[in-house]
Amino acid sequence: MQIYLPIAELPVNVLLVIGMALAVGFISGLFGIGGGFLMTPLLIFIGIPTAVAVASEAPQIAASAFTGVLSYWRKRALDVKLGAVLLAGGVAGTGLGVWFFNAMRDAGQLDAIIAVSYVVLLGAIGGLMLVESLRTLARRPSATPAPRRSGRLSLVDRLPLKMRFQRSMIYVSVLPLIGLGGFVGFVGAVLGIGGGFLLVPILVYVFRVPTAVVVGTSLFQILITMLSATVLHAVTNASVDVVLAILLMLGGSIGAQFGVRAGQKLRGEHLRLLLALLLLTVGGRFLMDLTVAPRDAYSVTLGDKPR
Repeated sequence: MQIYLPIAELPVNVLLVIGMALAVGFISGLFGIGGGFLMTPLLIFIGIPTAVAVASEAPQIAASAFTGVLSYWRKRALDVKLGAVLLAGGVAGTGLGVWFFNAMRDAGQLDAIIAVSYVVLLGAIGGLMLVESLRTLARRPSATPAPRRSGRLSLVDRLPLKMRFQRSMIYVSVLPLIGLGGFVGFVGAVLGIGGGFLLVPILVYVFRVPTAVVVGTSLFQILITMLSATVLHAVTNASVDVVLAILLMLGGSIGAQFGVRAGQKLRGEHLRLLLALLLLTVGGRFLMDLTVAPRDAYSVTLGDKPR
């Protein structure tokens, strides 16, 4: 069954798109991540223009984050104050990311920038997670982690403009938090990802935010930045395809429910290992596109039709 996407200006198989959204939604629920890092590349691989794939994934991520925020809000597992500080940089980073997105699109370099960014980002994160998960699996059950050194302040602890966050039980400078929010907002706007797989580990391991509130706070920041990205993409370059976004939201929301149930049956280190392999696989696919010679060495176009 084919449906025409008005902004992408091409027909797509409805069952294929919904099937991919179901699969990505399942993976999102399984690993507790947004899934944009996987859905956006899949859309590009089936022929959706890069600009449309990135922009149309933003509302799907926002919709998924909204349901999560409501759930964590009811459980009082959301630090609104911390989320607001992250948003101070996140909204600015999103605006800068959309500007950079449009500049690279006008220069004809958007596809290359996104491909290289995915290779570097997913390769680095996936590699680190793979090493960490393998070490955890190889460690003897009786082994205990090395004690943490005390009495020494990290660079983050030495920065000025500190603020106390009661819900997260931390007292830290707002400067690195604003910078972190700006970075995640920028990356999300350019690559069409929520950035939760970047934000959550940094908040936990660098800022020592309790895991009980870190996911809900991350989703709160992602919700606002992806809503901002959706509006900015729609207004500045008209690249948000509403039909495609609805299909993605429909399949993603259903698949996520099954993923959550499946994820509860797996151990944490197994989940991290599978996620690491998934990240490396997607990054490797982009690397192949960058390194393998195309069938046609070049093409000459006149108007919209290749000659």
